[in-house]
Amino acid sequence: MNHQERLHLLSQQQFLQARLVAMPDSARIMRINTESWLRSIADRLAEAPVDEREPARVHLTFRGHPVRGSHGILANFAMKAVNGFSVAVTTLAASLTTPLASGGPLPNKEQHQLLITNTALGSFGFELEESGSGQLLEEQSTIAVALESTRKLLQCSIEPDNDELLADAVAGIDPRALDKIRDFVKTLAENEATCALQIGERAPFQFNNLGEVRTSLDRLSNDNVRSEEQGVTGVFQGALPGSRTFEFKPEGDRLFIIGKIGPGIVDPDEINDHLQQRAHIKWLVTTVGRGRPRYVLLEPPAWLAEDSAD
Repeated sequence: MNHQERLHLLSQQQFLQARLVAMPDSARIMRINTESWLRSIADRLAEAPVDEREPARVHLTFRGHPVRGSHGILANFAMKAVNGFSVAVTTLAASLTTPLASGGPLPNKEQHQLLITNTALGSFGFELEESGSGQLLEEQSTIAVALESTRKLLQCSIEPDNDELLADAVAGIDPRALDKIRDFVKTLAENEATCALQIGERAPFQFNNLGEVRTSLDRLSNDNVRSEEQGVTGVFQGALPGSRTFEFKPEGDRLFIIGKIGPGIVDPDEINDHLQQRAHIKWLVTTVGRGRPRYVLLEPPAWLAEDSAD
């Protein structure tokens, strides 16, 4: 139970207690129902631990053809754009703890939802926040991490001459989540709109004009961001569980590869029990433009006996 949910229950409890005090003795059935409701609230408050974190929030505002200043926004565009943004963030948040299939229902989807809590002025838009406590990653919720990753990716996507920066932002983002972010930017481009994101106290991101939206869409395209799953045999040199990174030397290659450990590996430290032991691994290789590849380990290694064939 997050802080806002607890405050809501406490407010309900206070209202019902005041109502019960003012209730006439003749209203027996109403009194019984109110007392039952109060017991239910007390049980929920007692059973649910308090999550004192403030929920992650984002102000998402729009400018351009669908927007009429601070007065309003075309409903069809607003529904499609906000839904597209929400789906992108939800998909990315879900991918942070569980590998995603290429399609079908998202795992634990209800833990990664966004609420529209208010309109956001400045142009016209909305305030959104995470709907529940969700799962935590190093004291941040998956929604908070997904929002920041989305902001960083969009920021890097409008810098046309820096493939390395965009590659760093893309690395580790599930291809399905990347597709949803690309769809959101496509919605902006098709409707001649721009957007701005303000996440907490972090530096905001905004598309300054429609040209930047089109640059972002081009930079995030499948032609520019290329991902491929590969199987390779070699030996691990080490793994850092805290940063979820690994170092691996493929057979027949003089170079050591440093990459990220994906959510499919529950205990990264187990790799350190098999250093220099031959292993067959599956990783996702992502290349942006002419930049160098980035690697993400997708699943636990298959450890090979010393006399095993490739």
